[in-house]
Amino acid sequence: MHFTSTRSRQDVTSAQAIARGLAEDGGLFIPCEFPKISAEQIDRMVGMDYKARAREVLALYLTDFSADEIARSVDAAYTGTFDQENPAPLVELAPGLNILELWHGPTCAFKDMALQLLPHLLTISARKAAPGRTMVILTATSGDTGKAALDGFADVPGTRIIVFYPQNGVSAMQKLQMVTQKGDNVAVCAIEGNFDDAQNGVKKIFADREMKEYLNARNMEFSSANSINFGRLVPQIVYYVSAYCDLIRLGRLRRGESFNVAVPTGNFGNILAAVYAREMGIPIARLICASNRNNVLTDFIRTGVYDRNRPFYTTTSPSMDILISSNLERMLSLLYNGDTAAVAGLMEQLARTGRYSIAPEVREKLQAEFYGGFCDDAGTAETIGATFRNHRYLCDPHTAVALNVYEQYRRETGDDTPCVLASTASPFKFAAAVLPAIQSGKLPADEFGMVAKLAEVSGIPVPKPLAGLKDLPVLHTGCVTKEKMNQFIRDFLG
Repeated sequence: MHFTSTRSRQDVTSAQAIARGLAEDGGLFIPCEFPKISAEQIDRMVGMDYKARAREVLALYLTDFSADEIARSVDAAYTGTFDQENPAPLVELAPGLNILELWHGPTCAFKDMALQLLPHLLTISARKAAPGRTMVILTATSGDTGKAALDGFADVPGTRIIVFYPQNGVSAMQKLQMVTQKGDNVAVCAIEGNFDDAQNGVKKIFADREMKEYLNARNMEFSSANSINFGRLVPQIVYYVSAYCDLIRLGRLRRGESFNVAVPTGNFGNILAAVYAREMGIPIARLICASNRNNVLTDFIRTGVYDRNRPFYTTTSPSMDILISSNLERMLSLLYNGDTAAVAGLMEQLARTGRYSIAPEVREKLQAEFYGGFCDDAGTAETIGATFRNHRYLCDPHTAVALNVYEQYRRETGDDTPCVLASTASPFKFAAAVLPAIQSGKLPADEFGMVAKLAEVSGIPVPKPLAGLKDLPVLHTGCVTKEKMNQFIRDFLG
């Protein structure tokens, strides 16, 4: 299996793609072709546990990794790190609607599914592609990636990790999780701006020649824990393949029968993993792309015009507060059948004008595959409350956005195809939004009071990773303008 860039023809191994994170031309690494999963493989995988399924899927992409390297990585990632043996269980909320819970890991967010595995894949990749060099993991976060990456890479030999987050763009719990992270190789820094500012700043630093020379002089090399890194994306493909196997195992779907997938998304990585699973042969019919008030993806799917020149809103679903969806570039490559010049041209337009439009025939293809919808904060709160009242199921604001948009889709289309809906975070990470949605009255004054009250009202215990945060010391933090991100990195690396 070889990889190329979305913007020009390249030929790199999976280890090189993971170690580099971002292609030199600024594009994203994509597989030159998609491996296929046979019916016989599916029949075998139905009877496997999650780790065995992960080994099967990863081996199809990471062909320059040995079976032992993959097995050791998977076992280290998913053994004893999640709160149950199956890290991605399916909960049947209603007939035909299956909630894929992806938040049972150490940071209570779906990013753990990939970021418990990525450090192992990256260290192996570095030994193959950049032997002897320290990998500097540079990451922007809209909330959940930061903590998951910090937790995954903390004290991993041969790595340093720096996370930038928008100062006023994450929940109180998300911020506390990041700034209390232990580890001699970790640093966390707020920036004065939103997530797009942080993400653009990181991309510019990746391309900065002086910074590359600075790192090279210290025998260091940048990589990324964001979903621009294919090593982040491939573990996410696994859980959609696994969900299909579980639907069959549980008797909710016959092999070969199609199902829809609904995903709350901002950066487009989580839903893109479902697209890649479909390219491998998983019978996913319609992809339901759910946005919050920052509905740039909804407008793109409905009109074929991507336009980030619009107001930016801070919402109760902050991990989706994004106007520049980096992984959409990989989807464009698929829609344009690998035409690198076309994709590079669209990305140049986006950088120069903040917008681009796709050809009419490409728009038709997009709309045949995707449904785009959005939900504001009022709709999110209403959905959290209704889901708890009707099903005694407590969901976080991001999952609620997906549930709301899924219901919009059902009403508009009448489509009753079975659906897998990605639930991306524990509701306790967003107690300030979840608690008032299920109970009226005066709220506790602080975040941890709200967490305790939410546990009392719902009858659900607080996840252990969140319960003791308030007693941890704050470590390795700063706050800078986006122009000063370079200097923060230099100060940390020494």
